Amino acid sequence: MRIGAVLRGNEENMAKIGIIGAMELEVEQLKKEMTVAAVVKKAGMDFYEGSLNEVPVVIVRCGIGKVNAALCVQILADLFRVSHVINTGVAGSLNARLDIGDILISKDALHHDMDTTIFGYQPGEVPQMGFREFEADQRMMELAKEACEKVNPDIHVMYGRVVSGDQFISSREVKERLITQFQGDCAEMEGASIAHGAYLNSLPFVIIRAISDKADDSAQMDYPTFEAAAAKHSAALVKEMIKGLLP
Repeated sequence: MRIGAVLRGNEENMAKIGIIGAMELEVEQLKKEMTVAAVVKKAGMDFYEGSLNEVPVVIVRCGIGKVNAALCVQILADLFRVSHVINTGVAGSLNARLDIGDILISKDALHHDMDTTIFGYQPGEVPQMGFREFEADQRMMELAKEACEKVNPDIHVMYGRVVSGDQFISSREVKERLITQFQGDCAEMEGASIAHGAYLNSLPFVIIRAISDKADDSAQMDYPTFEAAAAKHSAALVKEMIKGLLP
């Protein structure tokens, strides 16, 4: 394994997929199964460049929160020239149809902690963007769902809205507000920033979230119990879906 330099030559211009997880648990299985050509350190993150299922990838743990996530996308765009972005990980359910262990594939994502309503914007709308929701790539959505049904046949999977903020949601009151105000299906802390960064860099993206808790008063108890299994299912899905993503 070579540490440091990014692969050069023809490989630099190859289509490759950026795969982001906020926590090591969310990417460790993928890193174990990939062939690593280089590890590049940037902004406190380790970017593992190589191949997974013979598909060129860069896999990285971005760290928790929206700033870390946005920085990570920009590095993937600028330094590694990725062609697609996948965000894999866990989330809290906001939808009664999503139980612990189920998987949600983003149709779109938004920032639930953005509030400039005093200036006439919608709750969650970033000023001067012209819209509130960052839409996921349709083909990536479909590939993710097909892959989940293949490798996780016993797990319920559905499309939905990811709402993100720099908060771990563990209050029934806050949960109800996110449902009522944003029609969110799951809540977490990175997806909207990854979607936002992908949009600004014209990169197709999808967010994959395995449900680890109910985002209510039971969340602190459920999350540690179910996060490992949830992350494992997400990783299996990602490994399968990338086989059909690049030409």
